[in-house]
Amino acid sequence: MTIAVYLAIYAGAAIFLGGSFRRAWQYARTPLHLRWELYPVPHEGPYRAAYGGSYLEAQEWWRKPRMDHRGYEWLVMAEEILLLKSLREFNRRLWLPSFLFHGGLYLAIAALCVEAVTGLLGSADGAPAAALAGIGTAGCVMIIAGACWLLARRIADPAMKNSTRPGDFFNLAAFITAFGLLACGYLMRGAGTASLGELARGIIHFDRQVQIGRTFGAGVILASALAAYIPFTHMAHFIAKYFAWHSVRWDDRRNERGGRMQTEMAANLGRKPTWAAEHVGADGERTWAEVASTNPAQEARK
Repeated sequence: MTIAVYLAIYAGAAIFLGGSFRRAWQYARTPLHLRWELYPVPHEGPYRAAYGGSYLEAQEWWRKPRMDHRGYEWLVMAEEILLLKSLREFNRRLWLPSFLFHGGLYLAIAALCVEAVTGLLGSADGAPAAALAGIGTAGCVMIIAGACWLLARRIADPAMKNSTRPGDFFNLAAFITAFGLLACGYLMRGAGTASLGELARGIIHFDRQVQIGRTFGAGVILASALAAYIPFTHMAHFIAKYFAWHSVRWDDRRNERGGRMQTEMAANLGRKPTWAAEHVGADGERTWAEVASTNPAQEARK
């Protein structure tokens, strides 16, 4: 069991990091998006962002240096990541179960990382270790509760039928099973079996003398497999969101003559899009420049 757990953790971490890097690289290499004026843009600062303003409002804005407020941008990102602010505003019914699920993940990961570090330093004993174990257990309970709630919502809510696929049920069931095994296995581990700190030391030194309980070990193996699986599914939205925010929603860079953006836009105009909407006429034969310079309504009347 001990060797199997070690190998699962090594493989899971390597595949997760490699898959996440590959996904990020794919997003970074995609063509320049179709630019829209999407406001508010948080790096405009609290004043302009409050009403959806832009530096383009200023007289002779092209003569003035850009003043980006990155601190406010980080604040908006923190609200979205930690509190799921957009979901709360636009889909309140899904916010609480999603908040439980994601908040539980953050707690469990934080407790795991802190206890692993303190274990490596040889100080994962006493009250601090008990507190970290309690936080990690609370995180697991939140994950299970949130996943069960989301699963029930997908089963019972007709409004979610069109956006629900069999893979969604599998993903939620996998989280429920993995974190259920982790919580039960850790809380009910027998005398002499490893704590998280001891497991961390064992992983670093590949210590085969570390005793790992079967239930806890099964949970670790399943969680490692789940981590390896995430970057290759839509659950990798934590990567996509970065590019959706910074490369689409918040991209208000100037298109300067002779600049990189002008070159990218020229390349986009030569692409041959294929869209399912027949009235657009993007059949894969005409370039984007041809599609954008014709009126679909007039073409249809002919």
